[in-house]
Amino acid sequence: MIKIQQPDAEFYARDCLVVAPDLIGKILVHRLPDGTELRERITETEAYRGEEDKACHASKGRTARSQMLYRESGIIYVYLCYGVNYLMNIITGEKEHPQGVLLRAGEFHKGPARLTKALQIDKTFNGQSILKNSEIWIENDGQFCTWHTEKRVGIDYAGEIWKNKPWRWIMDEQEY
Repeated sequence: MIKIQQPDAEFYARDCLVVAPDLIGKILVHRLPDGTELRERITETEAYRGEEDKACHASKGRTARSQMLYRESGIIYVYLCYGVNYLMNIITGEKEHPQGVLLRAGEFHKGPARLTKALQIDKTFNGQSILKNSEIWIENDGQFCTWHTEKRVGIDYAGEIWKNKPWRWIMDEQEY
């Protein structure tokens, strides 16, 4: 029998460049009010690291939008992208050092907006902890998977250096 575990606070307290690949293969779970659990294996993540990262919302410093990135690790950061789609991130690292990991895709839904839409994740989760949460959490079922890195996407505005960072982790296709 496989023992299911949830990553603990120490898991998320690490740098986003360590947490992002470690989230690959984990399972994002959303329990609906009727008890139904929507579940999807995370197959792609993307890291955003600090005020120096021109693609990170914190690149302009602490603002109403970026405030969540300065909180403690394990906090869920959900924001509306282009006024249409919700995207889900998890804050990592030390408090007051803004960084996070975007959940970019799942086993059945490619793209961060498709993933949140399929799992019915919206702004109501913004600011909640992913730790010991009865509505939304991440599980580790022990499945080992391999991954590769690629440059981040959809951030041309950040400039050549930042858009070309290999800070996107993708599960190798033979794994799912």
